[in-house]
Amino acid sequence: MAGIAFNLCGTGSFLPQKQVSSKSLDRQIGKREGWIEENCGVRERFVCGPESQDELAASAAKEAIAEAGISPSSIDLVIFASAVPKYSIPATAPLIARHLDIPSGSCATLDVNSTCLSFLSGFDVATSMIAAGRYQCVLVVSSEIASRALPWRSDPATAGLFGDGAAAAVLTRPESNAASYVRASRFETHHEGYEACQLASGGTGIDLHREPERFAAGSFFQMNGRELFKLTAGKFPDFVDHLLASANWDRDSVDIVVPHQASPLALAHLVKRCGFPREKVIDIVATHGNQVAASIPTALHFARMKQQIRRGSKVILVGTSAGVSFGGMAIEI
Repeated sequence: MAGIAFNLCGTGSFLPQKQVSSKSLDRQIGKREGWIEENCGVRERFVCGPESQDELAASAAKEAIAEAGISPSSIDLVIFASAVPKYSIPATAPLIARHLDIPSGSCATLDVNSTCLSFLSGFDVATSMIAAGRYQCVLVVSSEIASRALPWRSDPATAGLFGDGAAAAVLTRPESNAASYVRASRFETHHEGYEACQLASGGTGIDLHREPERFAAGSFFQMNGRELFKLTAGKFPDFVDHLLASANWDRDSVDIVVPHQASPLALAHLVKRCGFPREKVIDIVATHGNQVAASIPTALHFARMKQQIRRGSKVILVGTSAGVSFGGMAIEI
């Protein structure tokens, strides 16, 4: 079977020290105890205090590098794959390389942003670059601080879904028969849902000097959950069918599904409409929340540490993102 060969040498994750229960948030926003968990399905999440986004990323990356058994100086490409960077300019990846003490001038860096699918896009770029012979050792790292922009006053049911965190993976060019393979990779965009999910300020769309009130309002995340669910429910099952067909797999041959942890409702929909048994779907959303781009790699690391993914496992990485885009990769570990 054809595919792109690579080695998944290590993964890592890192969570902020502060763990926040939904019950404590209920008290903070003046809701009755149990309201957030009933409306969001998230029981607890991790929230940044003094930690910075790049510090979270570097800590996750160090764990992945340690498992890979390599020196940071071996990395020749760093991909920072997140929905919201530290700054609009410059890119965040160079700062990650600095944190890791990668010698100046010895590696390339770039940022990839496809919102919640950023890690998957970064993974796709990394394996393609390795296959092309451009790079030998690639670090893909996602780090998100979603808690900085949540609409607690206007839309607490959305705000209660999210959590902070970071995760990373080290991918290398295979030098033996013990390679992993990308059996299929598929991305598609349904731009009719472009306005359904936005963090409008910080780019060029709103001029702070001309429209300060609109800029302030746009600094909070906004989501039309009903519109997103309708679009996804109608089109996502067919997307999964096409991904599996491209890999020449059927649902029974898949060992583990690692989805974007969008919400408990989204995961329930994945199980019901896409035909995967619940026991094969990694589900950590109730204890981590939606970690945006860090969601998929955190779930991947969780599954590997629990030994739910072993050598030879057939794994589906899959999710949705603002835009609206669908993404998936069929990987034989």
